Amino acid sequence: MIPAPFEYHRPDSVEAAVKLLSDFGEDARVVAGGHSLIPMMKLRMTDFGHLIDLQAIGALKGICIEGRRISIGALTTQHEIIEHAALASAAPILKEAARQIADPQVRYMGTLGGNVANGDPGNDMPAVMQCLDATYHLSGPGGAREVKARDFYEAAYFTARAEDEILTGVSFDAPSAGQAYLKQKRKIGDYATAAAAAVIAMSGGRCTYASIAMTNLSDTPVWCEAAGAALAGTDLSASAIEAAVSAMDEAIDPQSDNRGPAEFKRHAAAVVLRRAIAAAAARA
Repeated sequence: MIPAPFEYHRPDSVEAAVKLLSDFGEDARVVAGGHSLIPMMKLRMTDFGHLIDLQAIGALKGICIEGRRISIGALTTQHEIIEHAALASAAPILKEAARQIADPQVRYMGTLGGNVANGDPGNDMPAVMQCLDATYHLSGPGGAREVKARDFYEAAYFTARAEDEILTGVSFDAPSAGQAYLKQKRKIGDYATAAAAAVIAMSGGRCTYASIAMTNLSDTPVWCEAAGAALAGTDLSASAIEAAVSAMDEAIDPQSDNRGPAEFKRHAAAVVLRRAIAAAAARA
């Protein structure tokens, strides 16, 4: 199908984009890679009079690593994340997750900002960012502000970002720990039936820190503090891992759909989570 008519805008600065959002209000939306918004417009599931393309804003692009601090611009593509050697060394979970998003054509255009900003529970990077305790950077008419990834998601497609704000980037400290992102899906390129992000730090054969998050098992990504706490201080015995799995099972809320009944999704979540914990621990 063809989208309803709209006015196209291509600002060259964040300030200009924010002004356009403020001027046109609820009748405007920003577009980055376009893989989420454009299909919805073509299907007439959403209709906006003004489309604000962010691709000309150079300040929203790039990866910066200073010491342990990593900053990634919102317009950085999944392909750029995969190809950035220093980022793959400092935070390999990002490359591992990005390689499992859709297909190469999508990854060449799809952006990190688009993946984390729209609140789609099926997107992969939100759970990764929660697992890394990342900070989201927003700009609006009132200036810049920061929101923790763990506080950003409110419900499916509802986030802490105001309608007149733009997500400009994300930042986090590179963890000195093993990292893994495992995803179970029906076919290559599909959304996850269940996916798990794990960051595990080990010392002297014991887990000193654990962070666990999961994808597409609720109406938001699920970072479960209790699951990480169940692993911290243990030798990652089978009982400790099962305690973490049990804690996560209480936190998720899968719904039956074309990816399977809720009971199957809970089973898949447990299997994927055990494997992600094991992989992250081995890499630690």
